[in-house]
Amino acid sequence: MTPSELEHYLHRHIPLARAMQVSVTSVSMESVTLLAPLRPNINHQDTVFGGSASALAILASWCLLHVRLREQPVPVQLVIQRNTMEYLLPIHGEFTAESTLQDPESWERQVRMLERKGAARFAVSSNLFSSGNLVGHFTGKFVALASR
Repeated sequence: MTPSELEHYLHRHIPLARAMQVSVTSVSMESVTLLAPLRPNINHQDTVFGGSASALAILASWCLLHVRLREQPVPVQLVIQRNTMEYLLPIHGEFTAESTLQDPESWERQVRMLERKGAARFAVSSNLFSSGNLVGHFTGKFVALASR
């Protein structure tokens, strides 16, 4: 999946991504990076609204799993189970979220679980950056449910 294909998918199927003006800057099986501008995500302090920062981090993590699970023979419904978000610095401009698997070595085991039991759990992290600084960190667990 190319960045433009993923971006089109997000804007078509997840209205919040379109409202936040999210763009996809890179997509691979190891990482997805999303970017959002300040203006549609601004708060009363002229910084990024915390909910927008969290949403971008969640979305980047969800995208990584979406891209990877498309390669599997079992179609899935992907939902977030739980997450933690740390806000390290105020965000004064555009910001990115870069997602990675927390435990890449467990991927194959979880995919086998999905195929056998119809459900699997995947842990993903996203780092938020703005102006070259790490401004936030997200960790989350997602559940993939086979939709047979």
